[in-house]
Amino acid sequence: MGLKNNLHQLKEKYKGTKMAPAFNAIHTFLYTPNETTHSGGHIRMADDLKRTMNTVIMAMVPCLIFGMFNAGYQHFNALGTPVDFLSMDAFLIGLKKILPLVIISYGVGLAVEFIFAMIKGHEVEEGYLVSGMLIPLIVPVDIPLWMLAVAVIFGVVIGKEVFGGTGMNILNPALTVRAFLFFAYPTWMSGDKVWVHGAVERANQMAAGQDVDAISGETILGSLAQNNAPGYDVADMFFGFIPGSVGETSTLLILLGGLFLIFTKIGSWRIMLSATLGALVMGLIFNGVVNAGWITESSKFYGLMSTEFWHHLIIGGFAFGVVFMATDPVTASQTNKGKWIYGFLIGFISILIRVFNPAYPEGVMLAILLMNVFAPTIDHYVLQGNIKRRMKRLKLKTA
Repeated sequence: MGLKNNLHQLKEKYKGTKMAPAFNAIHTFLYTPNETTHSGGHIRMADDLKRTMNTVIMAMVPCLIFGMFNAGYQHFNALGTPVDFLSMDAFLIGLKKILPLVIISYGVGLAVEFIFAMIKGHEVEEGYLVSGMLIPLIVPVDIPLWMLAVAVIFGVVIGKEVFGGTGMNILNPALTVRAFLFFAYPTWMSGDKVWVHGAVERANQMAAGQDVDAISGETILGSLAQNNAPGYDVADMFFGFIPGSVGETSTLLILLGGLFLIFTKIGSWRIMLSATLGALVMGLIFNGVVNAGWITESSKFYGLMSTEFWHHLIIGGFAFGVVFMATDPVTASQTNKGKWIYGFLIGFISILIRVFNPAYPEGVMLAILLMNVFAPTIDHYVLQGNIKRRMKRLKLKTA
């Protein structure tokens, strides 16, 4: 109670000043607000924005922990000294590389949130709690920390604050961060050296003439884009024992996280299901093109086009993007019919970009950002269609 009373006293002391939002944010994060409603009928519930965000974070924590083990596991495998997946050696390597990413993501992002709150004189919003966890899960393990910090500042300011803050942004802030990194620092976001810890360093040492063994960290998508066999079986793909971004490899844990979000009524099952259907349809179309003989093995698109249509669901960042980012309630469609359209187009376009852009064989990021922009338009036409149908029924009744 001492800490709570001290925070309450600081809130009162700095009330009306630029520092008030900072103390209010700390108090609200640790305790329930002291304010109560004074008029009207209200239902008191345990759920609020902070707890909603914490629920999403809970769904992602298994992916984070798995990513720590996998980062070390892939590192030792690439060195030719494999260890058990659940070994402490693997975990410590992952912890050493991934924990700083989480700290930078939250530290820099929340600092920007606090600065904007003090400048504008409004409360610090909880919307960044989820973005702060998403960002380290969708970047390569060896991304330089200064680079991540710059990208986080860009993502929070341009992707969120310029639109008015939480609830007003039209683009997913975490995906805005990844898009910035991809276009500003492409060599750190693509290729076969960025997905396994130590691969970039070894490549630089070899370029400098040092006698070291190279580490290859090519992902399944990278191999298929080069028309090469991926070298992993379906079980590896599904459970996540493959190179990739920190939290995107384990489809099993992502699926469990998605079910948890659906059970807690936070994630939209319509978006998840329709995006899956869209991806399957696009994959079937490409398989049909290959089976018809319209694309030969000499084509640069053959590797990804000939991939079993349902394999697209368990490789790359498709599952993670659909479950944790496409379902963002702020940037996604709001109407039920709109969610079906929005999700289907995300899945459809993701595989389309994945196949026809071999230089960057991962389309879910761009597909979600594109549909974030069109989500309000989709909802507009859905609503207009409903209005027209109701007006038509009304005319028939009055005729």
